Amino acid sequence: MEKFGPVIVSREEDGQRLDKWLKSHYSAISKVMIEKLCRTGQVRIDSLRVRPNTRVLVNQKVRVPVFVRVSPLKYSAQAPKFPPKFIRDLKDAIIFDDEYFIIFNKPSGVPVQGGSKLGDHHLAGALPEFKSSKNTIPRLVHRLDKDTSGVLIVAKTPKSAASISKIMKERQIKKIYWALVHSWPRKRSGIIFTPAKSNVETESQEIENLKKKHNYKIHVLVLDKEEKEALSMYKILGEVGKERTWLELVALTGRKHQLRKHMASIGCPIIGDRRYGDYGKKGVPKNKCKDSTVVLEKLQLHARRVEFIHPFTKKDVRVEADPPHHMSKMLKLF
Repeated sequence: MEKFGPVIVSREEDGQRLDKWLKSHYSAISKVMIEKLCRTGQVRIDSLRVRPNTRVLVNQKVRVPVFVRVSPLKYSAQAPKFPPKFIRDLKDAIIFDDEYFIIFNKPSGVPVQGGSKLGDHHLAGALPEFKSSKNTIPRLVHRLDKDTSGVLIVAKTPKSAASISKIMKERQIKKIYWALVHSWPRKRSGIIFTPAKSNVETESQEIENLKKKHNYKIHVLVLDKEEKEALSMYKILGEVGKERTWLELVALTGRKHQLRKHMASIGCPIIGDRRYGDYGKKGVPKNKCKDSTVVLEKLQLHARRVEFIHPFTKKDVRVEADPPHHMSKMLKLF
């Protein structure tokens, strides 16, 4: 075996969680770094991407980056250095702040977490700059895509993180988005449902209740069997010219790229969506806005508002985030 070849899992280590296995081999490595290494594919088991909670098995080969094995202290819990302007801009983006939570109006183009293609300047890495009065570092409780702007909740303590995560899991928090899309949905309001399995005849009771309550037309999108159930609602807010529509979207579940996938599935891709929408293979816009001289290159998706009952004060919380400049410019057209 080469000096820095893969590490073989021993019989005594069989069944351990990967993050605990890594800590046992490289004690200086931080939890944050382990999550980043897994997320970016730098740690792999038998050449496959893994998560921190993956269980290692005897004789498996774990690939660990050379820089971790040579100098793990360098990659421990030390916070990266961020330009002062980046921190100032994040502080200016705070729209709610109490002893339990911070809510940002995340700018478009700022990654929530780091990654191999996302650069070093990301919101999660800057959170040590926002320590609470108890000297605890705030933590993420949900995410937004890099190019999606708007409401992002951060918990100041482990207890507040657990409480907000609980109400998110129980769907007691409402997240409203604004989006500018191509074309028009067939109904002025509706539900888009991705079942967990390919049997589209089985609809959950929640879907049936919503259907009866709102008389919505249901668009059923069948994805791979591994996909988890995803549920979104939309409502038309207005039209921009002859070919574009402003929508209010509600993500009732929190799947990756859920709203972008769902809108594309009903023939109304979000403008500026390079993966699911109106861009060709070379990243060139297929459509120019006929109502403006501006080419709509930026993603027109914004987390506009969040509503929930505060888990500690029991007060109603309703926080709105102003749209970014590239969306405000288009809002003036309708």
